[in-house]
Amino acid sequence: MARAMGVSVVELDTELPFTAARARNAGFEALDALEDGLLFVQFVDGDCELDEDWVESARNVMLERSDAVVVCGRRSERYPAATVYNLLCDMEWDTPIGEANECGGDSLIRAEDFRAVEGFRPDLIAGEEPELCSRLRAEGGRVLRIDVPMTLHDARIESLSQWWVRSVRAGHANAEGALRQTAAGGKRAGRGVRSTWFWGLVLPVLILLAGLSLHFIAGLLLSAIYLAQVARIALRRPKPRFSNRDQWIYALSCVFGKLPNAQGQLRFWRGRLTGRRSDLIEYKQPVASNGKAS
Repeated sequence: MARAMGVSVVELDTELPFTAARARNAGFEALDALEDGLLFVQFVDGDCELDEDWVESARNVMLERSDAVVVCGRRSERYPAATVYNLLCDMEWDTPIGEANECGGDSLIRAEDFRAVEGFRPDLIAGEEPELCSRLRAEGGRVLRIDVPMTLHDARIESLSQWWVRSVRAGHANAEGALRQTAAGGKRAGRGVRSTWFWGLVLPVLILLAGLSLHFIAGLLLSAIYLAQVARIALRRPKPRFSNRDQWIYALSCVFGKLPNAQGQLRFWRGRLTGRRSDLIEYKQPVASNGKAS
């Protein structure tokens, strides 16, 4: 279908382990060969649709700001009311405007800077964009998020298990990304990882030990720390586009999402210690040609 529409298609060697990062590098190399003097490249996740005015808006920012190496905009969920998990994604995309530390899967990148850092790390199974941004920023580049519609995203998360697996993948990506950034001299790279260890592993163990060695009431009292953290996030980080109910749901997901995040971090370290890298962590169900899950 793509070839019939005049699109250049790159077929990857299936004998090699697949990652999105590897595919993105292959796509860039093919585009670079097709277009002489390539200045910018737009990356977009496969479950997203570009806004028709986005590329021109991002390109204009690039032309005005010579220090801007990555420009991203507003990603919105296509069906935020379909499930609470889609709503959480829509709230996750509602990030501050201005200079940022990282971008997501959709962004316009300056081609010469992308070449200079040798693109994405092809062995990363997730989190390749933040890792790339950390290297681009280390070279003096700026990552900018502008208040312009960029993409519509279709999360299609319909169950708790899918949300859990997606959070496991995020934990894995954060652990590997933090390790690489720390090794490269990045500052505060491990802050999110340490937070996940505390909320997702250390505190649950302390609650269990308190309940077993002291009294179950002691475990319940210690569990109240989670509720306090939920309230702190809900009240401290308001998102004007969303209702108070949505704010509390989002806060709950931030706190209790640390549990699958910790599972993902443990999975990363297990693989690192045993020398066996993790396979891709996919939370979406395959879709057949008739549009139904298969």
